[in-house]
Amino acid sequence: MQEQHSYELANVGDRLVAIIVDTIILGALSGIVIRIGGHWLLGGGLGFFVGLLYNGYFWTQHNGQTPGKALMGLRVIKVDGSQISAFDAFIRYVGYYINSAFMGLGWIWSIFDSRSQGWHDKLAGTYVVRAQSMEKVTIIKPKRKNEEIA
Repeated sequence: MQEQHSYELANVGDRLVAIIVDTIILGALSGIVIRIGGHWLLGGGLGFFVGLLYNGYFWTQHNGQTPGKALMGLRVIKVDGSQISAFDAFIRYVGYYINSAFMGLGWIWSIFDSRSQGWHDKLAGTYVVRAQSMEKVTIIKPKRKNEEIA
């Protein structure tokens, strides 16, 4: 029998700070790529490809932690507690664009979702959790300020 671990779902505020940090880093990286002539190679899709490489690399090679998520003590995992694959990372990142295409509704969704999942998380089958070891997972919804502890 495998040992199970409980993970606390990340709150929306911490997730927002993490994505702002990553967006600043991505903006700087994209600027460098454009400066060295990357706009000739990638054209209008530059932001998409730089973002896909950045997020895909960190989500799959650094325990689901981009620099922004690491700063906030967060991690992206599959719903079964395992690490995400390159395909999962691609689907999750495409989900970022879907979230935004519908007037940001996919991002807002995570505020009201019982598992704090945005559309990108639902598409890729992922959770964003407080960083801990990566074994089996039992998800614990974060407690609200005025909730009683059972």
